[in-house]
Amino acid sequence: MSLSDDLKSTVNKVKGEIKEQVGNATGDRSTEMDGKKDKLKGQVQETIGDIKDKFSNKDEHR
Repeated sequence: MSLSDDLKSTVNKVKGEIKEQVGNATGDRSTEMDGKKDKLKGQVQETIGDIKDKFSNKDEHR
């Protein structure tokens, strides 16, 4: 995964965790759900980056 992809996914996961915890602590379901959405976005970005790496590595070995 490129550094840029890795950074984006990590930022979204951390931002999501913070929002989720703040929403949970304050009883704000909207903020909590936004946090879960951001965490999921980060996980999807990470998965896409991993898939890109696998295809890139296969091309290098040909």
